[in-house]
Amino acid sequence: MRTSGRSARQGVEDHQPDARAMPGRPKVVRGFWGMLRPYRRRALLALLVLLGTVATTLAGPALVRYAIDDGLVIHHSMAVVDIAAAAYLVTAIVGFLLSRAQTRLVSSVGERMLNDLRVRVFDHLLAQPLSFFDSQPAGQLLSRMTADIDVLETLVQSGLGTLVTSVALLVLSAGVLVLMSPLLFAATLACLPPALFAAARYRGASTRAYAAVRERIGDTLVALDEGLAGVRVVQAFNRQRHQAALFEGRSDAQLSAELKAVRLSALFFPKVEGSGVVATAVILLLGAVLVHAGLASIGTVAAFVLYVANLFDSIQNLSQLFDLLQSSGAALATIFTLLEVVPGMVDPARPESLPSSGSLELSAVGFSYSAEQPSEQERPALSGVNFSLRPGEHVTLVGPTGAGKSTLAKLIGRLYDPDAGAIRFGGVDLRRASVVSLRRAIVVVPQEGFLFRGTVMENILVGRPGATEEEASQAVEALGLSERMAAFPRGLRTEVGERGSHLSAGERQLVSLSRAALADPAVLVMDEATSSLDPGTEALVERALGALTEGRTTITVAHRLSTAERADRVAVVVDGYLVEIGSHDELVDAGGAYADLFASWAGRASVKEAD
Repeated sequence: MRTSGRSARQGVEDHQPDARAMPGRPKVVRGFWGMLRPYRRRALLALLVLLGTVATTLAGPALVRYAIDDGLVIHHSMAVVDIAAAAYLVTAIVGFLLSRAQTRLVSSVGERMLNDLRVRVFDHLLAQPLSFFDSQPAGQLLSRMTADIDVLETLVQSGLGTLVTSVALLVLSAGVLVLMSPLLFAATLACLPPALFAAARYRGASTRAYAAVRERIGDTLVALDEGLAGVRVVQAFNRQRHQAALFEGRSDAQLSAELKAVRLSALFFPKVEGSGVVATAVILLLGAVLVHAGLASIGTVAAFVLYVANLFDSIQNLSQLFDLLQSSGAALATIFTLLEVVPGMVDPARPESLPSSGSLELSAVGFSYSAEQPSEQERPALSGVNFSLRPGEHVTLVGPTGAGKSTLAKLIGRLYDPDAGAIRFGGVDLRRASVVSLRRAIVVVPQEGFLFRGTVMENILVGRPGATEEEASQAVEALGLSERMAAFPRGLRTEVGERGSHLSAGERQLVSLSRAALADPAVLVMDEATSSLDPGTEALVERALGALTEGRTTITVAHRLSTAERADRVAVVVDGYLVEIGSHDELVDAGGAYADLFASWAGRASVKEAD
């Protein structure tokens, strides 16, 4: 089974979380039942308790009917009334206790389902290739994990029990009314069409309105995320007012979407309330006629009014929950839309394990960042790249800015999949390899090492799951960094801060290299690790790099050609094509593209030294 970068991008483009691309209601319902399946026993118990609660509610009007007809009208006995009152009190107490148990059970099931959903969405995001994140703003993804889940949290905490109870009470009350007096029930039904018609219209309009609200919330979070992430740039260029205006515009758009949903609710709810009032008045008038004609008892009419009150209370409760249901449905739809995107970084049907060593081969590799929407003016990022690396060989990728060398490095590390051709290690296509063996065999080290909040030791241990602290310390020692890291305030126990903010750029790079050393891969792919460091730190990083790359197949994206001089071979990438490959001396003597690049770089370096 092959999952290409193209198919992953297609999945993203086909499943944007907006009102037009969201899955239909049946898919949302199926998704919900799939979430409920692990908790079906607990859910069944909650349903039984819920039915008990509804039964106590339905018993109340029946006891009122018994007290009026048998106690007052027929037997004129206060003893009967007292029995009915005592039974009513007991029923109310039992109903209260069952209601509490129901709330706890329903909330327990709902919260567990949401916890599973949060974990499922996060795992799903981590399985996506970089192409997915290229097309999805971080704020929209954050919205799926926060705002959308929060809406569902509100439903679980305050609405789910009421929803199920109201549906059950609505259905059972209707059944009791039919048995009690078909004529009065027919009169009740005659009052329902305005409410049902309004509900039908509201359903479609509110679905679109709440889908728009979810989208606008995501846009607001995008503006918030970008503004906070780029706060240094914002302040450095005095762009505070511009960013504030941008955020205000997104927030205003969210406000407009939410107010539209509120206006729809304001038009809908009064129609439901009015139908209930009209129905009660009709039943009282018709009931009086039936009692006078001897076709119904006073107790029956009184009970009927109470049951109708339950019926319209249920409709009213459902109406009041309709906003929450629609918002929750829209939130679930956007989440299920996200989950429908086919993960790009998962094991194929029959995964193969990469060998511990072997040659790295690229055969006619091509790649485009917009493969699904090609343009005549837009060239592919890479086209027809062919070359191979022997075990332990060091190859440096050089070329002008935007030539495709970083893209090629990402393909080798399988951060993207090629649109054409194949990349093999030890004869195994990387797309057919298990993810575990792939990440064990090939490690990508970015130019600026990302550090997670925690200690230096914890960040080094990221390099190999299950590794011990002793093994991490040995990796640091193997790179000759033990003394340098011991100089940290608390050694390897030093807190690195948010994204490594407590460490300098060079120190973050040393931690990143130690992480790669602990992983001990067969192939190391890295952006040049010393291009933005001060001379003192650069020398330390260079020594660590020498220890890390010794005897290991290495691909380096070079920004300074002094790195290329030390490599076994140099691959020159220009406009997405591999135009030259050979040793530094061979390419300089050939007088081609590399010779021109090196001469230009050497000239700039001489000027800097003279300055």
